[in-house]
Amino acid sequence: MRLVLPNPGLDDRIPSLEDLKRMDQEEGGDRPKWDNKAQYILTCVGFCVGIGNVWRFPYLCQSHGGGAFLIPYLILLVLEGMPLLLLEFAIGQRLRKGSVGVWRAINPYLTGIGIASMLVSLLIGLYYNTLIAWIMWYLFNSFQSPLPWSQCPLNDNGTGFVPECQRSSTVDYYFYRVTLNSSTSIAESGGIHWPIVVCLLAAWTVICICYIRGISTSGKAVYVTAILPYIVLAIFLIRGLTLKGAFTGIKHLFTPDVNELTKPTTWLNAGAQVFYAFSLAWGGLISFSSYNPIHNNCMQDAMILTGVTGFTSVYAATVTYTIIGFRATEKYDNCMSSNILTLLNAFELPEDSITTSNYEAAFTYYNSSNPDIVRGLDIKPCDMQKLLSEGVEGTGLAFIVFTEAITKMPGSPIWSVLFFIMLFCLGVSSLFGNIEGVVVPLKDLKILPQKWPQEALTGVTCVVAFIISLLFAQHSGIYWVTLFDNFAGSVPLLTIGLFEMIAVAYVYGIDRFNEDIKFMVGYKPSIFWQVSLRFVSPLIVVVILVFYLVTQGQEELTYLVWDPESEKFPALASVPYPSWINAAIFLLAGVPSLAMPVYALCRLVYVSCKNKIESRGKIRQIP
Repeated sequence: MRLVLPNPGLDDRIPSLEDLKRMDQEEGGDRPKWDNKAQYILTCVGFCVGIGNVWRFPYLCQSHGGGAFLIPYLILLVLEGMPLLLLEFAIGQRLRKGSVGVWRAINPYLTGIGIASMLVSLLIGLYYNTLIAWIMWYLFNSFQSPLPWSQCPLNDNGTGFVPECQRSSTVDYYFYRVTLNSSTSIAESGGIHWPIVVCLLAAWTVICICYIRGISTSGKAVYVTAILPYIVLAIFLIRGLTLKGAFTGIKHLFTPDVNELTKPTTWLNAGAQVFYAFSLAWGGLISFSSYNPIHNNCMQDAMILTGVTGFTSVYAATVTYTIIGFRATEKYDNCMSSNILTLLNAFELPEDSITTSNYEAAFTYYNSSNPDIVRGLDIKPCDMQKLLSEGVEGTGLAFIVFTEAITKMPGSPIWSVLFFIMLFCLGVSSLFGNIEGVVVPLKDLKILPQKWPQEALTGVTCVVAFIISLLFAQHSGIYWVTLFDNFAGSVPLLTIGLFEMIAVAYVYGIDRFNEDIKFMVGYKPSIFWQVSLRFVSPLIVVVILVFYLVTQGQEELTYLVWDPESEKFPALASVPYPSWINAAIFLLAGVPSLAMPVYALCRLVYVSCKNKIESRGKIRQIP
């Protein structure tokens, strides 16, 4: 006997299978439909495969022993991601509603799941489009030679270079000072940085135009935004393989450090990355699947998208590691050349007497015979493995590592334009799902007038989002982007995913869900899907959630700042967050996570009060 919680009135809230057959035949004009299956798959691929595949996933590989991270990631992709992906595809296709409508139909007390998804989609969309604004800034500035971040600017007198740039690097200076003009603290707003405001306006205008009529316009755009990144990645892979050190980088990626597999944080980060990779619990996938024909094979779609997402993560990481290998080799060669020159000058040796091949032997000899002299020299340690493992988190991988490597390529402006067009397409196609996850729930909740056309709903949503996004246009904007990235898409996504699985398996009923899939696909899910949805996937999410909360609770909240006055400069300085940041973190992570139980509690109080009032009215009517 299967455990199913009492759910009175469910059959009255959802369409019967006979109703679905009739709706599928009659549903001509009142609900949008995909033009074809390819458009739907490309939209889902575009939504799932985003900017994070280029910078978040490779960074996690760097941080967790290269190929060692691929093992738990691919395992959890199948055990955690694929079952939840099927759940969202199937429930949206069966109930023909958006994220709020689906959970309200299953049980009105579950409406908070849809509200939480809407909030997460909005919060992630806000900072995600800020990244697109930065990408547009770099794209606009790529149409010049030399690239503006390839050399330091002159000082005010024109007699030398800007000291801040000379002390750091051209790419760091261009990103932190020219592009963002970063302040030294999140508490120091520094006012509005107007170039970023213009780029934000352009970014939200593009999203608004592409999504102005919902999937009828965004569905056309994905033919470019979803396919073009794969073509550009292929071009970069071919170019990357010709660079010196590329195979060293790829070898580092696919050589696992087995010790990393014993660390809980490796599995924790792999599980969290699965939610990012699939865009699970954002609400967009449920809405997209609701536009499918009722007999669409959603189970096959889940497996296809799992394969595409896993392949893209490894594919993009391979491309990224050719660049990382090239950059590390360049730094290693420069380090060795500097050390060799130092030894040659110190001991007045002939020019070719020390080379890379005999450097270690020469250094050992002079260090043992003349230790006092060698000790006084500026000999730097040159470690290729350390250079390959230097993690540049998040945005730094795209705006610093890639831009630095591009400047060293012949025809660098062309490669820069290609790279940022690819990032732009990845970002825009993902934003379509975020906007879908906000606009459709707003309609379901009747927050905006029902008579408004789709164009007005999209326009108002984008205008409001642009105004809120001005938070990121401050000089402290990058620190707010980091805060949103760390907290808006962490605990809330895990919590929503857990509630979704509990709702379907134990409130809607796993037997009913199986029958629905049999009706839509033609056969019931196998034992793998049954066990995964009821036990394995929820257990994995609970473990990840608990470990995440425990590790976060033990760590001091710090963030990295660009501070020329810091002793560690040009390295970013790690500083503690101000105390008031806890309120901001609660709004980002706490409010979406608590939206589900709080809504259920409020509804319980409302229904109880309503029943009492109605019962009193009936008593008074008795003569």
